[in-house]
Amino acid sequence: MKIKATLAGLATALVTATAGAQTFPDKPVRLVVAYPAGGGLDYVARVLADQLRVVWGQPIVVENKAGASGSIGADTVAKARPDGLTLLLASPAEVLVGPIAGQKTPYDPAKAFVPVSLAGETPLGIVAHPSTPGGSIAELLAVAKRSSQKLAYGTPGAGSSMHFAGEALSQASGVELTHIPYRGAAPAVNDLLGNQIPLGIVGLPPVVAHVKAGKLKLLAVTTAKRSPAFPQVPTVAEVPGLAQYRFSNWMLLMAPAGTPAAIVDKLGSDVAQVVQTPSVQAKLEDAGVAPSGLRGAELARFIADERERYSEVARTRSVRFSD
Repeated sequence: MKIKATLAGLATALVTATAGAQTFPDKPVRLVVAYPAGGGLDYVARVLADQLRVVWGQPIVVENKAGASGSIGADTVAKARPDGLTLLLASPAEVLVGPIAGQKTPYDPAKAFVPVSLAGETPLGIVAHPSTPGGSIAELLAVAKRSSQKLAYGTPGAGSSMHFAGEALSQASGVELTHIPYRGAAPAVNDLLGNQIPLGIVGLPPVVAHVKAGKLKLLAVTTAKRSPAFPQVPTVAEVPGLAQYRFSNWMLLMAPAGTPAAIVDKLGSDVAQVVQTPSVQAKLEDAGVAPSGLRGAELARFIADERERYSEVARTRSVRFSD
């Protein structure tokens, strides 16, 4: 009798959870971005929110909680009730890259969240001052190999995904590059424009206008495929011997750990549907973001691959986070 009662209880719980997921959400949703308004992550969050409001019939509030390299906003979601009503649109920094490089966070990123769906990816750009020799990354690396001086590159900070990308490029190409960390992308781009540094590795959004105006040259993008925003610019992977090179900034929707699987599945399905609609794809691609919608087992494999790639660079190149 106890077994029958247990089975009956499990069946009731399953029906209740399924019914709850079907009606989810029945209250307003808070979508947290751990960086200031106006950035690329914030833009994607607002595009998603505009469309999901229609799908769900509920208000979605995009809340910018910046500070501590993204860990303040992420911690807000980590400590939220796991009901699917408080979500994080994460970048690699606060949930993967920073902790791998030794950043201390008030949450364990591997345990505090459940991945929902990959909204999209944007490449990092390897950009140079116009006076820097070489019109492509292959030509620049060839020049650097012949030079007795190390080529310097600036990034938004030590332990950032851009720092990892630079160290991986050094390792894969055999060309030692000197890293110059800045406090954010803006000062790095400013020094590039002033020819204080010859090279920079940054996200595309801060340099798109400068590249189009001819003030900077985009030598390569770091994703496996070329950027729709700059289809004429090659990838680093197109350089002979660098076919396995790939780094990106991504926008990953995450929920607090313990969120019911049925709700996570519905969230992931709805986000995938939204990012695959032509109007949303156009908005994302115009901003240099490649829409994805990856979820479930494929998303788990993607995250595992990213963790392995960054961990290997951290081990072999001693990449460390700094505030």
